[in-house]
Amino acid sequence: MSSTKTEWRLIDAHQHLFYPERFTYAWTRGNAALNRAFRMDDYLAAAGGTGITAAVFMEADVDEAQMLAEAKFMTALAERHDNPLCALIPSCRPEKPGFRAYLEALAANPRVKGFRRILHTSPDELSQSASFAENVRALADYSYTFDLCVLARQLPAGIALVRRCPDVQFILDHCGVPDVKGQALDPWREHVRELARMPNAACKISGLIAYADPRQDLAAQIRPFVEFSIERFGWDRVLWGSDWPVCTLTSSLRGWVDAALALTRGASAGEQEKFFSANARRLYRL
Repeated sequence: MSSTKTEWRLIDAHQHLFYPERFTYAWTRGNAALNRAFRMDDYLAAAGGTGITAAVFMEADVDEAQMLAEAKFMTALAERHDNPLCALIPSCRPEKPGFRAYLEALAANPRVKGFRRILHTSPDELSQSASFAENVRALADYSYTFDLCVLARQLPAGIALVRRCPDVQFILDHCGVPDVKGQALDPWREHVRELARMPNAACKISGLIAYADPRQDLAAQIRPFVEFSIERFGWDRVLWGSDWPVCTLTSSLRGWVDAALALTRGASAGEQEKFFSANARRLYRL
């Protein structure tokens, strides 16, 4: 199946935009491939020919003081009609006492569909405090999702958080960041199996290609992780996202779309529609 011949809308449920003239991205320092601007024009050029018709902006881990400004800027971009951006997942700090006031500051924004707190670069215990869980539970009052961004070794901590917030819809980013290059399926599979048992958890097939060895077949390397995630979560709880521009560490955006299509070639048209668009529309209320 070609990426240009899908009969359903292709939604990129996880893309970033970097505007270094406006915001500070401390985490990109020392990474020459990512330490530069990746603006909407760049995304449009990269997405040409992929069939992507809608995109969800995922916060780009700007400095904490700039979180609201990033959300405001991306909202204005999403309200324009010259690009596919339709929604955003801003950054947040559930460990801070001002969390609920922060939610209220964005509650009237219909483009905001959920929040994310980067955990894979944070101390493992950050998400385990009672106050952190209490604040995350507040997301349910607004029907907001929480994108769970943890390393494979942090999955048990992520599972504990999901268990403590049963009314919040969690979306696991990047399948839990497994060691794709090392093909380390275990204990990753055990943890994914446990997380998938929780009805309020879904899995985003995003970012995996960036963790593969670019000298090897990319689709073949990520196949066991993709197939296991789909097997455990089922077609109703998986969705695709590019993680652009991070995916460009190993592949073009079009190459990643084509790899994802190849990996799901044996699925039915209905299953593919769920994976590439319908589940994103439902989970993020697009």
